[in-house]
Amino acid sequence: MAGLAKGLAVIEAFGDGSSQLTVAEAARRTDVTRAAARRCLLTLTDLGYLTHDGKFFRPTPRMLRLGGAYLDTASLPVLAQPHLVAARDELGESVSLAVWEEGWSVFVARAEAERIVSTGVRVGARLPAHCSATGRVLLAALDDEELAGYLARGSRARRTVRTLVAPEDITAAVEAVRIDGHATSDEELELGMRAVAVPVTDARGRTVAAMSVSASSARVTADEMHRDFVPVLAGHAARLGRML
Repeated sequence: MAGLAKGLAVIEAFGDGSSQLTVAEAARRTDVTRAAARRCLLTLTDLGYLTHDGKFFRPTPRMLRLGGAYLDTASLPVLAQPHLVAARDELGESVSLAVWEEGWSVFVARAEAERIVSTGVRVGARLPAHCSATGRVLLAALDDEELAGYLARGSRARRTVRTLVAPEDITAAVEAVRIDGHATSDEELELGMRAVAVPVTDARGRTVAAMSVSASSARVTADEMHRDFVPVLAGHAARLGRML
């Protein structure tokens, strides 16, 4: 079981924005010895989950099976997909659903618009909670003690010159979400892109996910997002929540 745990840690290392890893990089990211990382990587290569060119290990399409089992059977992504599609058709923008995972906003469902924009968002992608719209919605669902614990853990990367990183600034942004019922991220993840997100709450009133839309700042103003996007997202999020 210890070997399985190490192998899973190596697999997850490829989800941190890395499309390829060396043995040394895998060992560092998973906090195991180089020998253990090498054994895991070679085993995954033998099983067809990775390829190896002599230096770098890269995931193969077979790796999709590991996440596919969840996406094909979990009720939330399955129930959400029609609502994401409907919201996308109304707004003409890609709409996503994300859940909380240890300080990250993880995307579990998405309806793509026809236009191509560089959001970096795909099913399975993770965005830092402190500067993403979905992340702030999910942070707003934490109690004050949990939020303080999150802010006390480690540093928060500055993705652009507009990224909020100071604990007091993030706390203020989260408080605004609790009051307004939606969150925004205006060029904090990527210059030229802004996003808005709303909570999806279940029958008990618990926030279980965040529904969001991203758009180019050259095409959609912040005021237009608040005026036009938030009501559409909120409506579909409410309909999804009634099913949970």
